Amino acid sequence: MTLLPEDHSLEVETSCRKSHHSDEIKTNLTHRLNRIEGQIRGIKGMVERDVYCDDIITQLSATQSALNSVANVLLDGHLKSCVKNRLAEGDEEVLDELAKTIAKLIRK
Repeated sequence: MTLLPEDHSLEVETSCRKSHHSDEIKTNLTHRLNRIEGQIRGIKGMVERDVYCDDIITQLSATQSALNSVANVLLDGHLKSCVKNRLAEGDEEVLDELAKTIAKLIRK
């Protein structure tokens, strides 16, 4: 992932594979991500206002927890749909992919 300086949007490597989340899950994830986006803007404002470091770190911790929660929702859905379906089709490569994905999540 590369941060683009002009507009601060993320350039993300994507594949042609797609996930199919229910509208309820999409709405849930969107609401969570909107809250996280607001938290990040709030943290940026705290830095700009020279708020006490410990208070900023507390907010960073809360934001990280919220991101972890989003990842958990996605991982749960991934296991119950994508991984399950690919295993049922005999595609065991999905297990190596899953191991790499989990390793990315626990690296911190």
